[in-house]
Amino acid sequence: MAAVLMATWEALSSTMVSGLVSGGPVSLLYGFILAFLGAVSTAASLGELTSMYPTAGGQYHFIAKLAPDHWQYPLSWFTGWVANFGWISFTASAPFLAATMIQGLIILNDAQYNFERWHGNLLYWAFVLFASAINLWGTRLMTLVEHVSLVIHVVAFVVIIVVMWVYVPARHSASFVFTHFANNSGWSSSGLSWCLGMLSSCYVLAGYDGAIHLCEEMQTPETSVPWCMLGSLAINGLLGFVFLLTILFCMGDMQAALNTETGYPIIEIFYSITGNKAAATAMTCVLILMAVLATIPLMASTSRMLWCLARDKAFPFSRYLSKIGEKRQVPDYSVLTVTVLLLLLGLINIGSTTAFNAIISLAVFGLHLSYLLPIALILWRRLSTPKLLTYGPWKLGGCGVILNILSLVYLSFTCIFMLFPPYYPVTAANMNYASLIFGAVAIFSLIYWVWRGRKVYEGPVMENHIH
Repeated sequence: MAAVLMATWEALSSTMVSGLVSGGPVSLLYGFILAFLGAVSTAASLGELTSMYPTAGGQYHFIAKLAPDHWQYPLSWFTGWVANFGWISFTASAPFLAATMIQGLIILNDAQYNFERWHGNLLYWAFVLFASAINLWGTRLMTLVEHVSLVIHVVAFVVIIVVMWVYVPARHSASFVFTHFANNSGWSSSGLSWCLGMLSSCYVLAGYDGAIHLCEEMQTPETSVPWCMLGSLAINGLLGFVFLLTILFCMGDMQAALNTETGYPIIEIFYSITGNKAAATAMTCVLILMAVLATIPLMASTSRMLWCLARDKAFPFSRYLSKIGEKRQVPDYSVLTVTVLLLLLGLINIGSTTAFNAIISLAVFGLHLSYLLPIALILWRRLSTPKLLTYGPWKLGGCGVILNILSLVYLSFTCIFMLFPPYYPVTAANMNYASLIFGAVAIFSLIYWVWRGRKVYEGPVMENHIH
């Protein structure tokens, strides 16, 4: 489930436009390597925390266990809201990708099609409702969906890679792949442009904590979840890197790919390689199918995160959201609430031409900030009160400090640059509205904390809180 949820090589096919615009091959290739190292360090750090405290709340539960007494409740409250906010945005990205890619295929095959953003919204809403229906009434199909998705994830990768290498008319040189830099973002600073281009890789290598939020539905989560996160990163990291190298060697004219009317360079790349619209359409349909299937486990993890927040009275209408349906043993109200929030989030697409960038920025920023806070606390505890830490069966040992520091450097870097506008000059249409939306959520969280949260929120169960 974690491997399919991340779907790195498929997701990279959609987000690669950010890297190609802001840095070109150099940004994509080396950004992916750095993002992978940062993600592994972070997953290992979170895995150790999960082994210590295996609860579905994940990050905000870790905060409640490790924070000083006077910061325990407000910090865990804030982290819970940030993590849930990040997961909702992360879940929105998959159906948004599928919907707008369908529009891209229509443009490829029908020159008379008049692109309208609201068309994409209708498709997006349909995919969200489909995933919601599976989570509510198709729980018996979940295992089948996950297995089928994994088979498609691997088999389609092999097929597409073979087709690209066999049919490509001409390949780029190693010099182009490993040294070519191109700044088409409008920003005068090449360094800033490269950092913005790294967003492509940060997004496709996030979401491994989805396993944490399902740990109360697993056997031996103390050891299973850490290996699950690292295993999904290993599989997706390898597939993603091979796919990225293949794209860079076989992509043809980079400017033609960037200027494609379909909106997705990958569609133009598939077309330029095969020279056949039907073949390009079939290859792109695999990416769309995986995005639709990935929405199902994404919604499952997000709804469990919301359910856990509600169980601890950290969200409005907690009394209802914390209920588990007796018949299907599913948090029905949480699934429905996540569905409504996703439908509302899709409205960004109507007002912004860079809506996908905003949603990706929201997802990466929210998730990475929720990773950063507990890892900062475990590092502080390692250095200040190591004897008070009680480790689980899966621990980092002597590598813990180094991995924690590497993770914090990476997460701090991404949290800064994820909120930058992708293009310059900045206009109302291409503005990155991630900071505005996050600010609104943070303000609402603060108001709700002052009004009600501080009176009812007592944090998660604290059997072994460190004082």
